[in-house]
Amino acid sequence: MSSAPSRPTPRTARPGFLLAVIYLGFISLGLPDGTFGVAWPAMYPELQLPIGLAGTFVTAGTLLTALSGFSSGWLLARWRTGPLMVASVLLTSGGLLLLAAAQGAGWLYAAAVPLGLGAGAVDAGLNGFVARHYAARHMNWLHACWGIGATSGPILFGLALTSGHGWRGGYLLLGLLQLAMVLLFTQTLGLWSSTPAQAAGSAGSHAGPWPTLGAQSFAGWLSSFIFALYVAVEMTTGLWAGSVMVVHRGFAPEAAAWCVGAYYGGITAGRIGVGFIADKVGNRRLVSAGALAALAGLGGFALAEGWTTTVSALVVAGLGLAPIYPGLMHEVPRRFAPPAVATVIGRQSGGASLGAAALPAVAGAFAAESLGAVPWLVLAVLALLFGCIRLLDRLT
Repeated sequence: MSSAPSRPTPRTARPGFLLAVIYLGFISLGLPDGTFGVAWPAMYPELQLPIGLAGTFVTAGTLLTALSGFSSGWLLARWRTGPLMVASVLLTSGGLLLLAAAQGAGWLYAAAVPLGLGAGAVDAGLNGFVARHYAARHMNWLHACWGIGATSGPILFGLALTSGHGWRGGYLLLGLLQLAMVLLFTQTLGLWSSTPAQAAGSAGSHAGPWPTLGAQSFAGWLSSFIFALYVAVEMTTGLWAGSVMVVHRGFAPEAAAWCVGAYYGGITAGRIGVGFIADKVGNRRLVSAGALAALAGLGGFALAEGWTTTVSALVVAGLGLAPIYPGLMHEVPRRFAPPAVATVIGRQSGGASLGAAALPAVAGAFAAESLGAVPWLVLAVLALLFGCIRLLDRLT
């Protein structure tokens, strides 16, 4: 008589310290995000480059991140999480140091290769490890750490600019911080070989037999499409909300900046708060409730006119979006068979990168005709996302 796959014996080799290392890893993943937009106004005139080159650089890096994410399941099967993290963060630090030394467009594209490949592998590897070995609250806090890094990077970069070290000093600082993370990951490689204790709500404690769905199932590919839709909504809102407010609605730039900051603050604060209730409420309920709240928030933004209603709508949207990415990521071991988990998570990370590259560009085409149409485009994609999430829940 066949039996369900055996569950790994939990071991508790300093799981708390390892978790702190993982959190730092996701802060380091977020650090470079957002800095290119801060650096570019100073970079392109010094390097004598066209201002539009920024778009192709970002697209190249995003596509390489997607490639790395899609390949992460294959890489993890051969390298395991710890060594892959060391290699990936080393790639990221090398890309940042290349930017610090850049002398022209060729340097930028050379830097995009290690930056993109490193970011995709770190994202998929750490998400997969936490999904398999830690409770849902830690997945939410992991992604809150990304928000801390994404907020800190531009601040550190701004300090470098105002202190006279320029954009090169900013990238040098970030590259050295990433090198410090390489040293930390190297010194803690032994912790990765010991499986942390399976916490309540994690993959090892669910009731009933293991799921049997494979990575090649319809649900396996649908999950990747869902991540493309989610990141498309999050990124497009953050990228175009300011322009909609300033150009289309007549807001002052500083008022629009506060609104966009409140949106990202809602996402980060929401993930911290959701972490305290995720294990009790469950990923699926939180994701569905979050999607509904995001629909209400982005619908309110599409209709809003004044500052108060606009900022309130964006905060609600940010809070609603907060549990979707980490909740869906953490649910993978409960949807798919154990051998498929790493592949599905890698595909989800790759799909997220493709969504980040696609919809903002489509929204740009809409913006060229009417900026007022952009919020409605995002709302339509969010409605499709909600429908796909409900379908995935029924399939798995």
